Amino acid sequence: MQARVHTHTHTHLLLICFYYCSAFSMIGLVLIALGTGGIKPCVAAFGGDQFEDHQEKQRSTFFSIFYLSINAGSLLSTIITPMLRGVECGIHVQQKCYPLAFGVPAILMAIALAVFIAGSTMYKKVEPQGNIMVQVAKCITFAIGNRFRHRSKQFPKREHWLDWASEKYDGAIQIQPDQMQVVNPILIVIMVPVVDAVIYPLIQKCRINFTPLRKMTVGMLLAALAFGAAALVQVQIDETLPVFPNEGESQIKIINLGNDSATVYFYANGMTVNLTSSTWTDYKTFETAQLNNINNISITYGNETLNQVFVYAGKERHTLEITNRARIQAELLVDGLTEKPEQGDNKIRFINNLDSPINITMDGTGFPDVLYFSATNYSSFQRGQKEITVKTNLYECKSPSLPFGYGSAYTIIVDGCDSNGLQLRYVNDIHANAVSMAWQIPQYFLITCGEVVFSVTGLSFSYSQAPANMKSVLQAGWLLTVAVGNIIVLIIAGASKLSEQWVEYVLFAGLLIAVTIIFAIMAYFYTYVDPAEVEAQLVEEENRKNGKKQQFYENGSISQTKM
Repeated sequence: MQARVHTHTHTHLLLICFYYCSAFSMIGLVLIALGTGGIKPCVAAFGGDQFEDHQEKQRSTFFSIFYLSINAGSLLSTIITPMLRGVECGIHVQQKCYPLAFGVPAILMAIALAVFIAGSTMYKKVEPQGNIMVQVAKCITFAIGNRFRHRSKQFPKREHWLDWASEKYDGAIQIQPDQMQVVNPILIVIMVPVVDAVIYPLIQKCRINFTPLRKMTVGMLLAALAFGAAALVQVQIDETLPVFPNEGESQIKIINLGNDSATVYFYANGMTVNLTSSTWTDYKTFETAQLNNINNISITYGNETLNQVFVYAGKERHTLEITNRARIQAELLVDGLTEKPEQGDNKIRFINNLDSPINITMDGTGFPDVLYFSATNYSSFQRGQKEITVKTNLYECKSPSLPFGYGSAYTIIVDGCDSNGLQLRYVNDIHANAVSMAWQIPQYFLITCGEVVFSVTGLSFSYSQAPANMKSVLQAGWLLTVAVGNIIVLIIAGASKLSEQWVEYVLFAGLLIAVTIIFAIMAYFYTYVDPAEVEAQLVEEENRKNGKKQQFYENGSISQTKM
């Protein structure tokens, strides 16, 4: 009877222990999910926020080092954690030390958190811009409800169903350039089951021996094609880019703010430019040395001519604003734009063509006390339509601006603010991006297919071909190749000094093809092994050695006894 009670109690205790262990395990997984979900989406963006717009090279280096650090940390954890787990520990019973395997990363994370908090005062902290997911949900809900309320045929159809939200929202959802990276994980979630459940079975039905190494070869070829697709898109982008001045060159745009036609003559190369009233030219390219050597231009309105001397900066764009209101005047502005605006922003500046100072506000950014015939500096604005407010001594005028795209630059001329409202002119300094971001989807599709076929197969292959005592080692080796690959990319990208981005893509595509050929040759001569058989042979050899040792010791003992 006592034995039964003891057994029942022991079983009950085991069930309680299992229950609480499972509960704590689930709590741990939930906390990891919450922590990872909070850290991973924010840490890369937070690091990128620490750099200014002109520090694009430093920002790119940061992301490379960041990704390299992730893989290096994964490599170290894969090597060290099994070693910590293998240590035996326990108070009453010695067993595998999982508390140590989990405790060391917890301590290191606490140290990292302390270091992160210690530098809090030195960080550049960007205010959150609202919850985009909530805004998207509200926009979709409003569009559906608005469409339902206007389902009668008397209401005209709209181009897109999300346009039914235009009364309250900007219509279709605007995707930021750096949000295109979300295509990769979405495609991975879609393609992994499709490849496993559809593609591989179809290949098998065609009686094609699609071995793991052949899968990896195809994956590498798909990655090379992705770089080729990226190069083609980059060529299309380059064709739409503005021509900026090279070393030793200067560019000049002329804006006629006057009431009459004007003629501008450049003594440097004998160029004559005719402008009608309230018009402007495109940028014209000159040799800086010639401009500064002659150092003279003439501006003619009717019978009056003004000779003017300016100093021009090399490898820069300039804007020459001229007018004949009251008298002939000319002013040379150094634009400071020698490349497309970063992050898809739009650079906007204003020129006051009114007789008195004005205050300008656009999308919360103020430009106070803008004098007559003077210009503000360029300021960055995001895509979309903004409200412009101009205040004079007598009037306050408001008007929506043009819908700005991605990567444009405009000079907005304020021509009037009176009882008739706000009169503006838009001078397009840099055209908005004309190539749709959707053209990146094919390269994302190819690189995702390559990743699914290569990475998933490679992890499975390295695990299946390794004996039990080397599985973690080979997984660590796999991660090591990723880290080495990132180092190679850093070295090639830094040492190549290629002037064109598409050439770099072609370079990496060529390197991938070369590596794929080498890999295919090595794969052809590879002999697949069964790790179970290898382990059985190792065990058999070990037992044979132990048997020989035991026989040796026994024979030795017998000999000593006889002696």
